[in-house]
Amino acid sequence: MRVLVIDDEPDVLMLRRVNLELAGHEVIEATNGEAGLELALRERPDVVVLDVMLPKSDGISVLGTLANDEQTRGLPVILLTAKTQLEDRRAGWRAGCNECLTKPFSRSTSSASPSAPGRCRPSSARIAGSGSSRSSVSEPSAAPSRPT
Repeated sequence: MRVLVIDDEPDVLMLRRVNLELAGHEVIEATNGEAGLELALRERPDVVVLDVMLPKSDGISVLGTLANDEQTRGLPVILLTAKTQLEDRRAGWRAGCNECLTKPFSRSTSSASPSAPGRCRPSSARIAGSGSSRSSVSEPSAAPSRPT
């Protein structure tokens, strides 16, 4: 699986790259929102791991652009945020993320790999009161294929 990681923190990029490569994934990296959008369109990754606070275009803006672009509309996005307020995560859900992880990572989330892009959804408990009826995370044995 090709994973695009967009984060401006070198330590987070390294951690994600090492864990994802150990899990057998190909990793593409960008250090700002503009470069991340360009790579998403050019490289056509299977999933995007996207930080919220980025230079040149914040993660919520990048997510909105990906969700509204015909080429990337169905691209699964895992949002990373240092913001712990529920409303900050709700902004990610509303913009179209498939999962939202809070930094710093625990041991279990730092080694997690995107084995099921497109099928992970926030649980109703995470977005209580948002009016969403999304289902909880599922773990299918194979990732869905993307059209070429």
